[in-house]
Amino acid sequence: AGIMGAGIAQVAAQAKHRVWLFDAREGAARAAKEKLASTLEGLARKGKLTDDDARGTLARIEPIDASGPAASAKLVVEAIVEDLDAKRALLRELETIVAADCVLATNTSSISVTALANGLSRPQRLVGMHFFNPVPLMKLVEVVRTILTTDETFDAAFEFAKALGKEPVSCRDNSGFIVNRLLVPYILDAIRGYEEGIGSIEDIDKAMQLGCGYPMGPFTLLDFVGLDTTYYITHVMFDEYREKRFAAPPLLKKMVLAGRFGRKSGAGFYDYSSGTPVAFDKVK
Repeated sequence: AGIMGAGIAQVAAQAKHRVWLFDAREGAARAAKEKLASTLEGLARKGKLTDDDARGTLARIEPIDASGPAASAKLVVEAIVEDLDAKRALLRELETIVAADCVLATNTSSISVTALANGLSRPQRLVGMHFFNPVPLMKLVEVVRTILTTDETFDAAFEFAKALGKEPVSCRDNSGFIVNRLLVPYILDAIRGYEEGIGSIEDIDKAMQLGCGYPMGPFTLLDFVGLDTTYYITHVMFDEYREKRFAAPPLLKKMVLAGRFGRKSGAGFYDYSSGTPVAFDKVK
C-alpha cells in the first residue's frame, strides 16, 4: 500500500475492478485508502472525475488486514520492497492462497522475473507488470514474460494493462527490462559527470532539459525515483551485466548512507525543506 501499490489500486478501481489492498504494516492499507479519498476528491473538484466516479472508485477498494480474501482474486500484483528474498517469500505464500488460474504479477523494476519464479509450484503463471510512478499519470507498463510464462498469462496481463488505459510494451526478462536498461546508465553518468566537474547539479539538469527536451534533468529524476531505490537497482543490474556503466558512483553511495534519499526523505541532490528545491552543492 505504498506509493506504487496504492497507485495500482487506484487505476484498477477506476477501471471498475474490485480491489483488495493489503500491506504487512498494520494500518497501512487503511491509511492509503484515506489518502486516496483525498486524491479522488481533489480530482472531482477539478472536474477530472465526476463525484459518482470518485465515490465509486473509492468504494471498490477494500483494505484488508490479512491476505485471505485474495483467494478469490483473478490477478494479484505485488508491489513490495525491491528485494529478491522478500518478493519470493510473498509469491510463495500467495500460491497457497489464490486459485490455480490466478495470475501472479510482480511490479519489480529490475529483478529477474525468472529468479522470482524459481521455487513456485506454478512458475508459468508469474509475469512482470512494471508500472511507473506516479501510476495514475504514467501511461507505460512493461509486461515481462519469462521462458516459463504461458501465452495465456502474458496475454491476460497485457490486456489488463490496456483495460486500465495504459500503453503496455512486451519485454524480455533481462535486468532493467527496457526503460531502466537504458535509463540507469544515463543517470549514473550524470553523477559521474558531476563528480568530474563538468557542471553544477542545476546546470546539468538544465542542460538535459533544454538541450534534449527531457521533462526533468537527471538529478531531479533521481530525487523523484529515490536514491536508495536507484542504488539498489545498480547492484541488481551490475550483478547481471558486470559493466562499469551499471555500477553505483561513489557519490550515490555516500548520499544513501547519509540518508539523503530524495523527495521522500526531504533531501537528495536537492534540499526540499524550504519548499523550493535547492541543489545540495549550493546549500551552505
